[in-house]
Amino acid sequence: MISIVSRSQNPRNSALWKVAAAALLATSVLGAPAVYAQDNRPIVIARNLDFNSLDPHRAFCDTCQIYNSSVYESLVTLDAENKLIPLLAKTWEINADQTKFTFHLEPGAKFSDGSPVEAKDVKWTWERLKNIKDSPSFLVGSISSIETPDEHTVVVTTTSPNSEFLNALAAPNTGIVNSEVAAAAGAVAGPDASTTDNAEPWFLKNSAGSGPFVLASYEPNAEIRFKRNENYWGKAPASNEIVIRQVKDAVAQAQMLESGTADIAAQIDPDTAKTIKNPDVTISSVPSYNFIYLALSPGAKANKVPLTLELREAISLGLDREAILDFTIGGEGQLISAPIPIGFPGGSGFPNQPYDVAKAKEILAKANLAEGLTLEATYPNMNVYGVDLTLLMQKIQQDLSKINVSLDLQPVPFTTWRERINGDGIPATALFFAPDYFGTAQYIEYFGMVPDSPWARRAGVAKDPAQLNAKLQEIYKKALASSGDDAVKLWHEAGGEMIDDRVILPLISPNLILAHRSDVKGVRYSACCNLPLAEISR
Repeated sequence: MISIVSRSQNPRNSALWKVAAAALLATSVLGAPAVYAQDNRPIVIARNLDFNSLDPHRAFCDTCQIYNSSVYESLVTLDAENKLIPLLAKTWEINADQTKFTFHLEPGAKFSDGSPVEAKDVKWTWERLKNIKDSPSFLVGSISSIETPDEHTVVVTTTSPNSEFLNALAAPNTGIVNSEVAAAAGAVAGPDASTTDNAEPWFLKNSAGSGPFVLASYEPNAEIRFKRNENYWGKAPASNEIVIRQVKDAVAQAQMLESGTADIAAQIDPDTAKTIKNPDVTISSVPSYNFIYLALSPGAKANKVPLTLELREAISLGLDREAILDFTIGGEGQLISAPIPIGFPGGSGFPNQPYDVAKAKEILAKANLAEGLTLEATYPNMNVYGVDLTLLMQKIQQDLSKINVSLDLQPVPFTTWRERINGDGIPATALFFAPDYFGTAQYIEYFGMVPDSPWARRAGVAKDPAQLNAKLQEIYKKALASSGDDAVKLWHEAGGEMIDDRVILPLISPNLILAHRSDVKGVRYSACCNLPLAEISR
């Protein structure tokens, strides 16, 4: 019932009411924890929900990083400066040759059901992650054994030196799962986990972690809802509830942000950001660790002439990268020379790659290709990080026409592209890459001309082993056995080798646009966790 009174009748004008109100205010403020004395409306985030799973050992996507790092916790994590800091492990030791890692767990850490986080949970989690044999399994692929001498000690031995093992453990997929709860739901950690584990449907409705949030609900292609973990052992998250709503289009995200139906728009591109005029919206542009690249596959069956190193060099020289940067993202980003993000170990300090049409033509003439050549260029028909790959490929097509290299552009759905690139191969294509953890080894393992790397296979090393880069392989092994500045120097050398191979031609690293209502605080980009939800408040 609502009562209406005139100003003269309003009891709030009385001295007695003012005294009572002051006492009530003092009681309510002093009697409530600071974290609850805030605006308790849910924080609403608009973004594309690209989930492939909510099982922490199968979920492998950008939004998966946000989810996993919010409901599960790893032993270590990264601070805002990308420095490793303790999380579930309070301390750790590493032996001299980087093969033995001993972790001492926080004795007060507990799961959302109130049970303690113990060494057995760590062992079970990482064994399941490895044995499930899904996309994130590589993060713990180097583990040869896990010992648990007591409830709070975990000793991990790796098959070979791995100075980036701790970095990999900061990835959200390594977050520790309540082994008893998950096992009761059908989760299996043994060697046959890939065929006998049936817990994935359970994880769509439940979480079993120690993180600041728990899964409240998930509606595929609609929303995922987080609620505060009331049993959280650490600093309570700033928000009671967070909702991520499915909004694929950047313009629609911006409209929700301006109207106030969303507090954060997670995937705004620079052009869309410029259209936002609401003074209650804060927009900032920050460097990201994502990049877009052109790839040349010497092993593709559709090659009409051998894509030799010399021809790949000519194609690289024919790319006007400065113009590509301006055309695609209007300067909201940076050029990148090596397939290692700027800011990652060894990724900084490379000069921009040259643009030299005359030299490119000279190389082609020496190869008896002065009249030019045509390359099939199949690529995924998609927009990533605000870059339309079709527009990008049209610009590259225009650049290369100046050196008499023609591109036959063939945009296809991503699933079709994946089948072709892993089948007969594609002579020239464009794609993107985002880090799986803060570390450089993953880039050599994916892009490098080393045994078992996906791009080495696509380059045709099975038929032409000469494509392998033995020096790069040696640098990679030395870097994993090193640490500190020595490792950084070796990773930088590895980047130089990948530049010289001219199979992967990095082009641009688009900035990330952070867009949110001005009363929302704590929004930042994280190299490990994408968007740390526990830091966000209103």
